[in-house]
Amino acid sequence: MGYSGLVAREHSSGNRIQRGGITKTGNGHLRRVLMEAAWAYQHRPNVIGFLLRRKAWRSARKPRTLPGRPNNDCINATGPMAARGKNKNQIVTAIGREMLGFIWAIAVETQKQPKLAQVA
Repeated sequence: MGYSGLVAREHSSGNRIQRGGITKTGNGHLRRVLMEAAWAYQHRPNVIGFLLRRKAWRSARKPRTLPGRPNNDCINATGPMAARGKNKNQIVTAIGREMLGFIWAIAVETQKQPKLAQVA
């Protein structure tokens, strides 16, 4: 997570540990794209018409195995954080960090899969 700058700033000395906001030392473009996606991800998608039919068709087929379900997890995480009194920007940053974890897990999973031999 450090390459994105979405990790907590830390001021530690001896036994005292004090954490602050995000560090912003990583890739600014990645961080901006993740935050834009997180703002959109905090609401449930409106699935109607063609998208609803496509979703039903795909669920009838063999499901793909991906690590976790980022959409539902991110949506379900906003309620409890808001109830605890978290700032809206803090909630969106937490969702962006969670999405980055899912993206990383998908990348690791695809690297583990054996590559198919090309037939000439």
